[in-house]
Amino acid sequence: MSVLHPDRLFASCPRQRDIARELYQQVAHLPIVSPHGHTDPRWFADNRAFANATELLLQPDHYLLRMLYSQGIGLDELGVRHGGSAAAKTDPEAVWQLFAGNYHLFRGTPTRLWMDHVFVEVFGIDELLTENNGPRIYAEINRQLSQPECLPRALFQRFNIEVIATTESPLDPLDAHRRLQADPWPGRVITAFRPDPVVDPEFEGFADNIAQLALASGESCDHFSGYLAALRERRTFFKSMGATATDHGHPSALTADLPESTCERLYQEALRGSLNADQAELFRGQMLLEMALMSLDDGLVMQLHPGVSRNHNSQLFREFGRDKGADIPLPGEFVRGLKPLLEKVGNEASFTLILFTLDETTYARELAPLAGHYPCLKLGPAWWFHDSPEGMLRYRQQVTETAGFYNTVGFNDDTRAFLSIPARHDVARRIDCRFLAQLVAEHRMTMPEASELAVDLAGNLARAAYKL
Repeated sequence: MSVLHPDRLFASCPRQRDIARELYQQVAHLPIVSPHGHTDPRWFADNRAFANATELLLQPDHYLLRMLYSQGIGLDELGVRHGGSAAAKTDPEAVWQLFAGNYHLFRGTPTRLWMDHVFVEVFGIDELLTENNGPRIYAEINRQLSQPECLPRALFQRFNIEVIATTESPLDPLDAHRRLQADPWPGRVITAFRPDPVVDPEFEGFADNIAQLALASGESCDHFSGYLAALRERRTFFKSMGATATDHGHPSALTADLPESTCERLYQEALRGSLNADQAELFRGQMLLEMALMSLDDGLVMQLHPGVSRNHNSQLFREFGRDKGADIPLPGEFVRGLKPLLEKVGNEASFTLILFTLDETTYARELAPLAGHYPCLKLGPAWWFHDSPEGMLRYRQQVTETAGFYNTVGFNDDTRAFLSIPARHDVARRIDCRFLAQLVAEHRMTMPEASELAVDLAGNLARAAYKL
């Protein structure tokens, strides 16, 4: 029996399954639009072979790391060191074998769906990874990775990726994107502006980051007005490198509209590192408004990813750095938090703010009603911990009745695990077809409408929302 059943994720009801199957056939092979993610642009600029299965599939993927760590497997055993690269002394084959022997831990998780898809569809390995076949599968993947058809650009085209957005700090010189722009290769890889290191006073090295911002932009950041000018310059630069969006990973959706004198005071205290937690949150809230006002001017779409206690495991953060699976969801609040920003720009149809959340209790109570009213608001897809079949279904069930489909933006994979991108989009397309099939079976939508919607959800909504 194949690891990947052709009807996976469709409803068990025969009528709905038949409808979903028909809808899915219309979208299964459409191009992938990936407007938000964290792949490394150097992969596509350099186009060098990936080193091995461990470094490509396991060590960069915090979904894998967090589950293994939760079962007492240390990140050092998995070959991870600070900054995310593999430790030179760690045998990547031994790390893979440790992963293979614990693959059963992922039963029932979306990670298992993604990994099985990668094994079958990318490498033609239609068997379940186990401790016994781990060495053979590792060798086969490495053999294929050394071939021209598994170079980054070849995979990009094989995956039928229309466009992919990476995510970089304002301090990044975007050298890889410069090289890609000068290269005749037709693949479209664009950047996105992620200003967290220079707008979050609690980000490590904030004052030093501001000093680097001043150097990169050529603007003095001694005062708040110069600091804003530096951010505008960086946004202009990112836009010239293909950016169509910004991305903001704040603890909450709090926004603020403060007097200029208060902004200056908070900024100076932020540079000195003397803000308390409430003041730091207020500064971040003001910067969300400032970013929205800049988006109104330069047209960059704004994304907000709030509601995460990042790097919750302090020891792990000190030893291994960010993005190692220790980020935990927090309760969300949007109606009051976004009020200052929406008072300023909420009625501007030319401005787009895409909202994400890890707090599902806000879907029907806050997010859908907000997006179902304000012209500027769109809802991002089920994200991170809810980037799963069950999470995607709950999202559609709670959001659609108030916001509809066209105040959402389709799907984005938000991943640094390059080979899982087709798998993630496939899961999203299957779940959307399942949801649409139920509406058709209940005579709430016609089949032609569902067919049109399936195509829109698979790519058109993302193209429109992200100006692609």
